[in-house]
Amino acid sequence: MLIFYVVFFFLIIRFTVTLFNFISNPKLPKSPRKYNELVSILIPARNEEEDIINLLQSIQLQDYENYEVIILDDNSEDGTYNKCEVFCEKNEKFRVIRGQDLPEGWLGKNFACHQLAGQAKGKYLLFLDADEIIKEGLINNSIHRMKLGRLALLSLFTNQQMVTLGECIVVPLMHFILLNSLPLRLVKLSKRTSLAAASGQFMFFDAAIYHKHSWHAQVKSHVVEDVEIIKLVKAYQYHTESLLGNGYIYCRMYKSYGEALEGFSKNLLAGFNNNIAGLICYLLLVIVGPIFILMYLDIQLLFFAMTLIILSRIMISLASGQNAFLNIILHPLQMISFVIIAILSIKKSLSSEISWKGRIIKS
Repeated sequence: MLIFYVVFFFLIIRFTVTLFNFISNPKLPKSPRKYNELVSILIPARNEEEDIINLLQSIQLQDYENYEVIILDDNSEDGTYNKCEVFCEKNEKFRVIRGQDLPEGWLGKNFACHQLAGQAKGKYLLFLDADEIIKEGLINNSIHRMKLGRLALLSLFTNQQMVTLGECIVVPLMHFILLNSLPLRLVKLSKRTSLAAASGQFMFFDAAIYHKHSWHAQVKSHVVEDVEIIKLVKAYQYHTESLLGNGYIYCRMYKSYGEALEGFSKNLLAGFNNNIAGLICYLLLVIVGPIFILMYLDIQLLFFAMTLIILSRIMISLASGQNAFLNIILHPLQMISFVIIAILSIKKSLSSEISWKGRIIKS
């Protein structure tokens, strides 16, 4: 019976966190005024020839005017540099540079971002991934949020685009874990570094503070550099905030089920502070717990548990701009995929080597 009460307590706590996130609505709001400070948009790119032009075009079409765009080709093995070079020749605010060889002790993206920051001239530094697109209002609204909260770092969790069934089975897990586990408003309100979450898909820095601390250099060997950076920023007693993208920025992270499994498994365990026991306990409570309630064969308790799960999926889907009905239908398959990702992540952690985009990230 003790296990039964633990499962129900954990389910209620997670529902409460989800409800708090839904009611508090942690989304990037619209700015009431216009700004004109120089923003450096910094894009690390490795083997991104299929996607990066869409991002560059979306930047060109947005309504903010005072910006520079610097793309760093991180030793790509495809036509990324050539495509960017052609685009930049026609657009004076854009330029592409070649990245240096990766030094020992660094991970590729971290070193690319570090190099980009060294080239930037803006009052603000905006790091974007190459597989995103942005909408009008994003930059101006972000500046307003930085000024309003006197922030050193603003991070946004992007709206996720999913095309294939495989993506729909895996990608929603990101917002599910986030909004089911962490009251997002507390990232700003609490000084505790344990209450931290960030997305490397959108990292908006006060440039002066960034250059003072060289955030990417401080986390040069970390796989989940975004979370480690926001923890550092909070540890230095600066203000930070993490919000949902609210339709101002979109990303298609992966293009198949296998690619999504591979990508998520690279980061999952690191997101649990490399605590295998903690990850396994979370899985048992989230996935095995409801099955245990089903086996208990109490119809009223089962109905109560299912109601909490369904309401949680609806609230998370609405908050993150996803299809609530589809997430409810696919919930069992998403949970199975969660287990597979966890197994792969643990296996990679215990292995001697992990690679991503043709480059070793753990040896």
